[in-house]
Amino acid sequence: MLSERIFNISNQKDFNEITLEVFSYQYQHTKVYREFCELLNRNPKNVQALEQIPFLPIEFFKKKKVISGLALEEIIFTSSGTTGLTTSKHYVTNLKVYEQSFLKAFELFYGKPEEMVVLALLPSYLERRGSSLIYMADSLIERSKYPESGFYLDELENLQKKLSALDKSGKNILLLGVSFALLDLVENYDFNLKNTTIMETGGMKGRRKEMIRAELHQILSQGFGVEKIHSEYGMTELLSQAYSKGDGIFDTPPWMKILIRDAEDALSYLPAHKTGGINVIDLANFNSCSFIATQDLGRKIQKDQTEILGRFDNSDIRGCNLLIL
Repeated sequence: MLSERIFNISNQKDFNEITLEVFSYQYQHTKVYREFCELLNRNPKNVQALEQIPFLPIEFFKKKKVISGLALEEIIFTSSGTTGLTTSKHYVTNLKVYEQSFLKAFELFYGKPEEMVVLALLPSYLERRGSSLIYMADSLIERSKYPESGFYLDELENLQKKLSALDKSGKNILLLGVSFALLDLVENYDFNLKNTTIMETGGMKGRRKEMIRAELHQILSQGFGVEKIHSEYGMTELLSQAYSKGDGIFDTPPWMKILIRDAEDALSYLPAHKTGGINVIDLANFNSCSFIATQDLGRKIQKDQTEILGRFDNSDIRGCNLLIL
């Protein structure tokens, strides 16, 4: 099966071969994507390298049904958004593929969720339906062998007491939180954590003014008493996540790759250390579109590491937005 091959990619040669195969499949079966490719005169006959593949602008997920004509959706993930803005919809045909993707990636970077206490401070996501982040967090919580794992909406005092007690017990703890809620927590309570990983998912959700990531991480690092703040880079339109263990430098799992396009020429790519738009290849998206041109800015640090910088100034605010420079 294609999904098995995707999640067993072990080298660049495998990635390139499967990527071109997925491109051919989506050109044939994902109508919206094929029409976009035809406008650019790109097809499986004249696309021989990753850089020749057309990347679908992420806005299409707001206006079109991006799905393979051979499949039916099992669930629809939706983005949150400011009132009046159209939200993105991702028609997911197989939840097991999504689960396999986020679990394999999480274990690759952090180990088995069974072996850690997972606390999720995601109030803005818990208040609505259709969040892929909530689905992922719920799955990690369910897999944890610790009964203390769970979601928090706005019970900050309870979370402070539990987090401090758990940290002193020596357990391995992950606190996954949306940025504004993590700021609320450290502004109201003092911490000196030794055994806890703090992971922000980005987004002020209209609750606070935006700030650059470096400023946010400095405040959170001092507030929680930890050396580094980790980050998760994911979005409604993707079934895979990249992770940062500090400083906004992200690594991707083997079936996901980030390319940096020229902001002035969307069909050209930039060398390392040059800032441009982020294109994402997510092979787990094989029944929707695996080639997405995002509204985010970044630059390559080295081959498989990317610094995520923020968003284009004229981009609208999305639920999973990164911090705006």
